[in-house]
Amino acid sequence: MADFLQTARIDTADRAFLIGVQTQDMPLGEGTELLGELVELVENLKYTIAGKVLVNLRNPNPALLLGKGKAQELCDAAKAAGAELIVFDEELSPAQQRNWEELTGVAVIDRQEVILEIFADRAQTREAILQVALARMEYSLPRLTRAWTHLSRQRGKGAMGGEGETQLEQDRRIVRNRITHIKEELTQVRMQRGVQRTRRLRVPVPTASIVGYTNAGKSSLLNSLTGSVVLAEDKLFATLDPTTRQLLLRNNQKLLVTDTVGFIRRLPHGLVEAFKATLEEVLVADFLIHVLDVSNPNFEKHHTTTLEVLNELGAHGKKILTVFNKIDIASADQLALARRLEPEGIFVSAHTREGLDELQDRCVELIASEFDLVEMLIPHSRYDVLARMHEVGHIHDQEQLDEGVLLHGRFPPTQQAFFAPFVRNP
Repeated sequence: MADFLQTARIDTADRAFLIGVQTQDMPLGEGTELLGELVELVENLKYTIAGKVLVNLRNPNPALLLGKGKAQELCDAAKAAGAELIVFDEELSPAQQRNWEELTGVAVIDRQEVILEIFADRAQTREAILQVALARMEYSLPRLTRAWTHLSRQRGKGAMGGEGETQLEQDRRIVRNRITHIKEELTQVRMQRGVQRTRRLRVPVPTASIVGYTNAGKSSLLNSLTGSVVLAEDKLFATLDPTTRQLLLRNNQKLLVTDTVGFIRRLPHGLVEAFKATLEEVLVADFLIHVLDVSNPNFEKHHTTTLEVLNELGAHGKKILTVFNKIDIASADQLALARRLEPEGIFVSAHTREGLDELQDRCVELIASEFDLVEMLIPHSRYDVLARMHEVGHIHDQEQLDEGVLLHGRFPPTQQAFFAPFVRNP
């Protein structure tokens, strides 16, 4: 497979030369921030940074993105640094990649391909592996000629073409067939996930999805809240598969909380599409918990990026609890900036557990705000009703009377038929 050959060639490169781009339509300094983020992305693939440079780009060149003179200058700098791989922070067209590789004699990739490789490295479950494979193949299809340049000399004339041309067409057909096959498999995976979700919704427990920029501490927060042991590592995209755990809130209200894949600036559109089955957990949740690493100097940009991706997914109308994580290592200035950004934000530390009680209380309030307050009298012979209320509803107060338990609380509209016989003020 051509894409496997391409990956193998990239994996043999140990020293990477990074090229960041500052365009005229980007805010001043954003190119530098993105280049710093690219350094972390590339280091996650275990490459050594041989050098990096930021280029101011006025008018993109169709052939090389940059002007010929600047391109040659960067080519010389990469060779002087002993680079075996050049990484652009700007998206390159297939033609631009080929032209750069001919100019430099080394593999040239862009930010999209770096993220795809990280996702491929992190994928564990069948669903994640299929989703990454689909995104990589769709990305690689127009770039297959990069892996077959050694056959170009074998191309002959005539109606049938040469051996190299024939091999390239065969490879494209193989990749297209595999894309079709993977899409069919993903359809089955989504159906299975839908069945699992339907089973969860039969007992209408409120649901929340944890979203946020990659490495913001989402999995750590889920672990601290629920006492679970979900993988939580200090690296980008440690979590690719949605993980759902039950949280018992402080009023004995149950809440299903799902951890989702992290977002990042310039996330490849192919990955957004390929991960719809994973990210659709966001769409069906009752509300979202948006986690931000307040100790990160770029958390404002991370906040904007996450909201943009949520809008792209169609989740812009969801209620959101904004949670600033890692307050134990944040500066006073960062905390003050966060309060200005989101005055209603919740400040927590998943590590020290500071602020988690307030987060739980806000979850209880948000759930309760969705239900109408009612007064109920539950006979002592029907403690199953009381147990159901604790499970799916929200109880403000309750009192033991001779004729039963008098309580004030709220329950989901879907449970109206079950609780109606016990409501005193319908």
